Parts: sequence; structure tokens; C-alpha cells
Amino acid sequence: MPVESGSSAAARQAKQKRKSHSLSIRRTNSTEQDRSGLQRDMLEGQDSKLPLSLRTNLLDLFSQIEREFENLYLENIELRREIDQLNDRLAAEGHAFEGSDLTKGALKTKASHSTSQLSQKLKTTYKASTSKPRSNSCHARVGGSRNFSVTSWELWGGDSWIVSSFKATTSRAVCQLVREYVSHRDGIWDLSVTRTQPVVLGTASADHTAMLWSIETGKCLLKYLGHQGSVNSIKFHPTEQMALTASGDQTAHIWRYMVQLPTPQPVADLTTPCEDDLDFSDKDEADGELEGPNDCPSVRVATTTLRSHQGVVIAADWLVGGKQVVTASWDRAANLYDVETSELVHSLTGHDQELTHCCTHPTQRLVVTSSRDTTFRLWDFRDPSIHSVNVFQGHTDTVTSAVFTVGDNVVSGSDDRTVKVWDLKNMRSPIATIRTDSAVNRISVSVNQRIIALPHDNRQVRLFDMSGVRLARLPRSNRQGHRRMVCCSAWCEDNATCNLFTCGFDRQAIGWNINIPALLQEK
Repeated sequence: MPVESGSSAAARQAKQKRKSHSLSIRRTNSTEQDRSGLQRDMLEGQDSKLPLSLRTNLLDLFSQIEREFENLYLENIELRREIDQLNDRLAAEGHAFEGSDLTKGALKTKASHSTSQLSQKLKTTYKASTSKPRSNSCHARVGGSRNFSVTSWELWGGDSWIVSSFKATTSRAVCQLVREYVSHRDGIWDLSVTRTQPVVLGTASADHTAMLWSIETGKCLLKYLGHQGSVNSIKFHPTEQMALTASGDQTAHIWRYMVQLPTPQPVADLTTPCEDDLDFSDKDEADGELEGPNDCPSVRVATTTLRSHQGVVIAADWLVGGKQVVTASWDRAANLYDVETSELVHSLTGHDQELTHCCTHPTQRLVVTSSRDTTFRLWDFRDPSIHSVNVFQGHTDTVTSAVFTVGDNVVSGSDDRTVKVWDLKNMRSPIATIRTDSAVNRISVSVNQRIIALPHDNRQVRLFDMSGVRLARLPRSNRQGHRRMVCCSAWCEDNATCNLFTCGFDRQAIGWNINIPALLQEK
């Protein structure tokens, strides 16, 4: 009987592995019908306490994620093939280039754009969530060792996979993390501070709730449970104790609140210089589900419900005086309502794609709407007989937000990783452009010193002045700061405890104390 040599045996094992791998690939690339049948078999063969409909929704969601990653993976293979071809061509011409150098150019931009698109699609999934409460925020056991939340997924680190952070610029100004506001069971899309006494913080979350918080103690004071979908924004009435929330259930709600502030607790000294910290891992994130607020009263019925939209209501705001509100929706329209009668006054149409944000001027009857069509529009209601509109095309990707300043400026942020400052008197071109390394979400501008706070997809928060000069980056490490995409920022300069708030998909809002005089002196 012949004896097989060691090299021949190794070759046969390698061949078997390749064959096995080929079979695995063929199974993975099966049709959607096969996948659906496989899912049904899995559901029937598993012992789970989850309802069948909920398990089906989870599997569908994971299938969508798998398909997006599969497309991204195939595109990356194609990019690598193009790099190899260019290397071969350059080598034949007598040049020497490394593939890594080529990725710093157009190919890298293309791959980065693919990642940004994937991130945007997953954001869309949760903002449109209108199923049973928390059905899209349920936790599944992965590998039997760690609770994995789709909505607090590592993906929200986003473009940090491909694009590294800008070079650190150290600032001696002090940025102090003062308070963390934790009780939501899913990502927080928006936050706002009341303009009347008592001053409280409001948050809007994908867990279908809005919450009011004591700024000084971090305690939840009230929970609003009236929406059937993700709560995408929250704004407070300029003079009364009323809140306006927009939701994925295609409605906007106006509801009244009454809260009593608890006794303030001493604040621990967490002083940290505003310099670029190392990008630590997220290993310290809690594995378990966050506990809900204890003894937190709730409001379940809205005073007024606004129902005219045919799609997700992504944002809403009060016009000056508080007698009218404006809402922005994925049905490509913004609606102006009368608060007292709930009647639709105007439907503002013209955007070519879904709206992403709306904002009103603090002292004039002006509205600015942002859209995925790369534009933002300025609507003028100062003259009752004429409602003029101006279209501004300064960005190359989705305009995530555009906000007014107290003066005559508009500041716009975009997924194209730029922020532009515009003069209302001459908006043909921006007066300043800020270029960043990550998509920018809902920005805010401080009233007195006009400092722009930029929340990023890559978990960072940066501060700039109106001329585009970078002032600081808020500290972020494995012990403090956001661990997922930062969705929104809001200033409250009159508050002695916290004058800047941020929120993100790590299910927490953070209160910061920014030493503004030191920040401007550093400038």
C-alpha cells in the first residue's frame, strides 16, 4: 500500500478546505426565497420566549444589515482589484506606488462614501420606526456572551473605519463633563432646553419616549409616552410650559408639563483639558439593558395632535410668539399649523427629497428647512400677503441641519463633512466654510458668543467660531464622552452648571461646562 507524502497530504487538505469554502460561499449567495425559508425553519426549530412576529422582524433587520455589508464587501474587493491593476500598469511604466498610497485619493473617497451611505440607511431605519414600542431596540444574544443592541451598534463609530481623525490641536481652555443623563432604552436623536422657569432639559429618543430632566441632578422628572414611533425632535414653547415633539408615527404632538425640581447635588470635579484624547475602545460599555427611571411621572395624552403629514415627521419648531408651529417630514413638505385650532395654515413644498430638519428665527417670522436633496430653503412669513422662498445649494450631500443665529446668519451642516456660515443679506456664497473628517449632525450656535457646536458621526464634538476657526474638541475617552454617533447639540449659556448639552446613540445625554472666556482667549 503506497504511503502518502507529507506535502501531498497537505495539498489535499488545502484542496478540501477550498472546496468547503466554495460550498459555503454558494450557500451564502442563495436567493432571497431560500433565505426566507431558512429563516422560517430557524424560527420553528428554536425555543424562544419572544413573539414570532418580533423574531421575524429581527431576522428581517439583520438580513438587511447583512446585505448592506455584503454589498460594501464586494465593492471593497472591486476597489482592491482596481488598485492592483493600477499598480501593474505603473510598474510596467517604471513607477513604484503602494496600494495604500492610492487609497488616499479618489478610491478612498469612494469607499468612504459607501460607508456613509450604509450609516445613513441604518439611521433611516430607526427614525422611521413605528412598530410596537421598542420592537426595533430589542437585544439579541450574539455568540452567547454579550448583549448586542442593533441601535447601539459599533457602526455608529461610522467613518472612523476608513478616515482617521485630524491632527490634534491642544487647547488650554477647560471643558468639563458635568452630568450624564441616562435612562433611555435606545438612541437619543434630539435635545433642547426650556426657555422658561423651571429650566429643564428635554430629550427625544428612538425608544418612542421623550423625557424631561433636572439639569443639576440628572434625575428624570417626566416621561412623555404619547407617540407610537421614534421621537425625532423636541422643542419648548417660548413662554409657556408646553413641549412640541415630532415622531416616526407621522404626527407631531403638543403637550403640557408640570415639574418640580429636586434639591441639587454637589458636582464632582471632572475637569479635563479640551484636547484631542486617544480614541480608546468601547470595552467599558455596559452589557446589560439600562434600567428605566425610578418614580418618574408620565404624560400619555397630547394636548394637540398634528396629523397632516404622509410620512415620518423628522423635526418641528415654534415660530416666534408660540402661536404657530412648523413641522418637517419625509413626505418632502413642511407644514405650518395654528396651535390654537390645530389647522394647517400652509404646506411648504418644493424640496425634491425627504426633509431632515427645520428651524425658526428667534425674533422674526423666518423658517429654514433642510433636505436630503443637498439644499436648504429659507421661507419668509414676515409679510402676511407674500410668502417668499429662497433655495441655497451650497452642499454636495444631505443637509442635516440649518439653524439661525441671533444676528443675520444661517449655519448649515451636512453629510458632506462641511459646515457653512451664510449671511442672510447676501446668501449667494458662504462667508465661511468649516471642513471636518466626519458627517455633521444637528448643530447649534450659542446666543451670546456665537460658538458653533458640531456633533459628528465619529463620536466627536468640536467647537468653532463663526469665522471657521477651530476652538476645541470635547474630551472623549473610554471613561467619558460619547461612545456612539453624536446626534445633536444644544447651548444654554445662562445655566451656571451646564452650558452645552449633547446626545447620541449611546442612549445618553451629557451636560458640559465650557469655559467660554478661556476658549475665546485661546483663539
